Amino acid sequence: MRHILTIAALVILFHLPATALHAVGAPATPARPNVVIILADDLGYGDVQGYNPQRGKIPTPSMDRLCVQGMRFTDGHSSSGVCSPSRYTLLTGRYHWRTRLQSGIVGVFGAPLIAPDRLTIADLAKRHGYRTACIGKWHLGWDWPVEPAQRALLQGARRKGKDDEAPIADAAHMAAWQGVFSQPIPGGPTTRGFDEYFGTDVPNWPPYCFIENNRTMGIPSEFLPRHLLGGPEHLASLPGPAVKDWKLDAILPALGDRACATIDRWAKTKEPFLIYMPLTSPHEPLAVNKPWRKKSGLNLYADFVMETDAVVGRVLEALDKAGVSDNTLVIFTSDNGKASYTGAADLEKMGHYSSGPLRGYKTSVYEGGHREPFVVRWPGMVKPGSMCGQLVHHADILATLAAILGDALPASAGEDSFSLLPLFKGSDQAVRGNAVSCAANGTPGLRMGEWKYVANPRPELYNLAEDIGEAKNLAADKPELVEQMKMLLEKIIREGRSTPGEPQKNDVVVRRFPNQNASAKTRTKKARQ
Repeated sequence: MRHILTIAALVILFHLPATALHAVGAPATPARPNVVIILADDLGYGDVQGYNPQRGKIPTPSMDRLCVQGMRFTDGHSSSGVCSPSRYTLLTGRYHWRTRLQSGIVGVFGAPLIAPDRLTIADLAKRHGYRTACIGKWHLGWDWPVEPAQRALLQGARRKGKDDEAPIADAAHMAAWQGVFSQPIPGGPTTRGFDEYFGTDVPNWPPYCFIENNRTMGIPSEFLPRHLLGGPEHLASLPGPAVKDWKLDAILPALGDRACATIDRWAKTKEPFLIYMPLTSPHEPLAVNKPWRKKSGLNLYADFVMETDAVVGRVLEALDKAGVSDNTLVIFTSDNGKASYTGAADLEKMGHYSSGPLRGYKTSVYEGGHREPFVVRWPGMVKPGSMCGQLVHHADILATLAAILGDALPASAGEDSFSLLPLFKGSDQAVRGNAVSCAANGTPGLRMGEWKYVANPRPELYNLAEDIGEAKNLAADKPELVEQMKMLLEKIIREGRSTPGEPQKNDVVVRRFPNQNASAKTRTKKARQ
């Protein structure tokens, strides 16, 4: 048996790049590594095989490759159980609830959430000579050139009749669309530190088209057909203007194409690059391309996870082909947990648990809503096949990048960001003592070591070391600890930061219970965005 295991190990090692075999022993930090951040959309903690080997049934070979070649964090978190807030925090190193976004998400044709003077990971990289690109789903608002009278014309009411009938675009619609979509769109990624942008703002919201830099690629001329706005395959949320013959299943391959082309182009230059790739999948619409349909043997969502994994694999292969894998830090994670309404119950019947051992799904304050796959590969720096159980957060990416580049963040930036560089180098000492992640309705969940406090009017307290599934509320048994954590949360809010440093102002008055009275219908509607 020992001989068999040895042979198997050699087979695995043979297929790793040479740099993945380097011993890691307090290495010096390389200057200006390339950085690729891949953010999946609505991918559950347990959807990656490497995180859920016993109860995960979806093959994810590319994500698993990252786990084998890098470090797998088992206690990594997003800022929220929905997407816009998590994206804000990842890019700025600041909790989203310090902004106007106390609950929910940035709305249709919403204004920019990131303030123009707010430092982002892209801004920081550009200070150090990086080329920067955002490729994928933005969903952080733009200054759309939309007049109040035009708003009603940018969305169409559903028509009664056949399922494949679309709202009809009349002359008024066409005039409004021409006026809006022929203009540059300020306030987007290229004004927040990125040299280039390509993607769709939100795949299931208008406008249904690609955007390149600050312009739509084409002028919408029709409403998206209704058969793409409902049903198990294409759960797009809103009818709206679309370019002719727009196909939802074209989005994900196009993002992969653009990322690979950008890597190939920039690898030929002397400047390092940072690519932030927020995918549109496996979020609804479940626009799975034919080669992947029924590939999983489970359901359409599982097929979409496999197609997403394949795009991750394409990016890794592009880095290999361009000869830059050795000097590229790759971070793979997700914005929130899997949505329960995209076949979670059916998957569980077939033995696949998208949240793994965790309670809850997307939108939830419980771990299944915001504990994410969080994998880091950095050849020569991060030990291959390693695992870290320390508490980490999407907010930490900014401070980590600053530490790698030898930069010091100003007091007004990265207020909730702690450097993960010591963990990358093999330390097992905690880098942060607490972290906050919220439900879609704004309910905060505060971590302090193994303890988790849910700040409901009727508080909840869980010991995650003993109860990872958050089944036993210990608040009544430990009132002193509840009060201690409540006061800690108040301090984090009041001081405008959770990192050491000069207190900062929140953008708004932070509400402790932002949306507790929202109806179940309203919460469900928000969850689907």
